[in-house]
Amino acid sequence: MYTHNLDPVLIDFGIIIIRWYSLAYVLGILLGWWLGKKIINHILKDNYFNFKLNDFDDLISYLILSIILGGRIGYVVFYNFEYYILNPIEIFKVWEGGMSFHGALIGIITGTYLFSKKKKISTFFMLDIIACVAPIGIFLGRVANFINGELIGKVASIPWSVVFPLVDMQPRHPSQLYEAFLEGIVLFLILNILVFKNKYKLGRISYLFLIYYGIFRVFTEFFREPDVQIGYMFNLFSMGTLLSFLMILSGLIILFILKKKRDEI
Repeated sequence: MYTHNLDPVLIDFGIIIIRWYSLAYVLGILLGWWLGKKIINHILKDNYFNFKLNDFDDLISYLILSIILGGRIGYVVFYNFEYYILNPIEIFKVWEGGMSFHGALIGIITGTYLFSKKKKISTFFMLDIIACVAPIGIFLGRVANFINGELIGKVASIPWSVVFPLVDMQPRHPSQLYEAFLEGIVLFLILNILVFKNKYKLGRISYLFLIYYGIFRVFTEFFREPDVQIGYMFNLFSMGTLLSFLMILSGLIILFILKKKRDEI
C-alpha cells in the first residue's frame, strides 16, 4: 500500500506556477506533433494525399483551441450542467479544473473537420494521425491525474492500493494508472503498430481508436469512483461509461460505413 504525498505543483516561482497537469498538456502536444510528422511521412511514401507537411503545423493551433474549448464545454454539459447554469461566470475559470475527455474529443473532431474543409484535405487522414498520437497525451494526463490525487479509484484491499489523504484514509485502486496503462500505453502500441506495420487504410485508425478507447474506458470505470455530483446513471453506469459506449457505437458505425464504401469500389 502506498500513501499518496505527491505535490501537484512542479515548480513555484511565486508569480508563475508550473503544475504537472499543465506540463502534461504541453509535453503531450509537442511529442504528438513530432510523432505525427513521422507518421505522415511514412504514410505518404506509399499513398498519395493532397497534403503538405506544413499543414500539420497549422493544425496544431486548431487542436489546442479545440481541446480547451471542447474539454471545458464537455465538462459543463456532461458533468455539472445545473451548477454552471446557475453560476455561468465559473465556466470561464478553467484554471480551477474541470475538463472532459469526451468533450475534448468532440472538440478535436470538430476542429479537425473545419480545418480539413478549409485546406481541402481528407478529414479522416488528419483524424488517423491524431488518433495515433493522442494516447501520448492521454497517458501523461492520467499520470498527472494521479499526481493531483483526483479521479480516485474505489476502495480496495489489494497490495498496490493507494491512500489519498486529502480524500480519506481508505486504500483505493490507482484507477488513474490503470487508465494510463490501457488508454495510453496499450492503445498507443495497438494503433502505431497497425499504422507502421500494415498497409494504410483511410479511417481505420480513427474507428479503432474510438472502439478500443471506449472498451478500455468502460473497463477502468469499474475501478473508478463516479463523479460525486452525478453518481451512477440508472443506478448502474457512470457518465464516463455511457459516453464511452457511445464512442464504441460511433466507431462501429464508421467501420460499417467505410467497409461498405470499399466494397462498392
